[in-house]
Amino acid sequence: MFRRKHHSKDVQENDVVHHDAKINELKTAIGPLSGRSLQFCDNACLRRYLEARNWNVDKAKKMLEETLKWRSTYKPEEIRWHEVASEGETGKVYRANFQDLKGRTVLVLRPGKQNTSSQDNQLRHFVYLIENAIFNLPEDQEQMAWLIDFSGWSLNLSVPMKTARETINILQNHYPERLAVAFLYNPPRIFEAFWKIIKYFLDPKTFQKVKFVYPKNEQSLEMMHQIFDVEILPVEFGGKKNVEYDHEEFSRLMAKDEIKAANIWESDNPSLAATNGHSSSEAVHEPSVAAAAS
Repeated sequence: MFRRKHHSKDVQENDVVHHDAKINELKTAIGPLSGRSLQFCDNACLRRYLEARNWNVDKAKKMLEETLKWRSTYKPEEIRWHEVASEGETGKVYRANFQDLKGRTVLVLRPGKQNTSSQDNQLRHFVYLIENAIFNLPEDQEQMAWLIDFSGWSLNLSVPMKTARETINILQNHYPERLAVAFLYNPPRIFEAFWKIIKYFLDPKTFQKVKFVYPKNEQSLEMMHQIFDVEILPVEFGGKKNVEYDHEEFSRLMAKDEIKAANIWESDNPSLAATNGHSSSEAVHEPSVAAAAS
């Protein structure tokens, strides 16, 4: 018995040493960085990319370089709430005012509340909220949870396949190991046709994080209740809390977050800017006058 314990401890220590060596190897392979790229590529970031590529340094390097290139052109940290606020008027995607039982940030997605046709702006809105969710992660967490409500959803409201694929690509390739779990609550039967196509775009790790939950299926409900407190879970997800999305209140919250994030950006010290297991360049939004005044 004692040998097993010592053996397990030795294995864990060896893993830590091995992983630290891999992080340093990836850091060397990436080479000198500056500015936002330097802030982005802290050790926690390098670890996530290595985990996403099963600790293969060459593959992680390629993945990370593609992300740095994407961030330099898409500039997710420069998206402002007032630029995408119209997308959020119906509350189709928003950061919940509660966390899961592990203290992780929760994003609520309600595809039945789709209210626009601009696919580019829909994606920018989604990226903004991903960044905001990361910015609001507590110090001991690096991942978020998703709750997806299918009330009112139909195939007519489903995003075009090209947009769905691009969204999945951004999540998997530019925010690796950021999603802990995604609960699809009570999807209609017709969603199965859409899912049969979508699932082929998911890598195995992401696919394993997607959980289907049905109100009449006790086993799926129990799986969800292991992650969320029923007392604070919204009623649309089988919980006991009546929650109404307030767009004006949420806009004020986003404005406050942008101001907080801007204060981090103003620091010239990357070690101060890189906090909570994520760097400020992953989640910083400088405040806009329009947003701050809302």
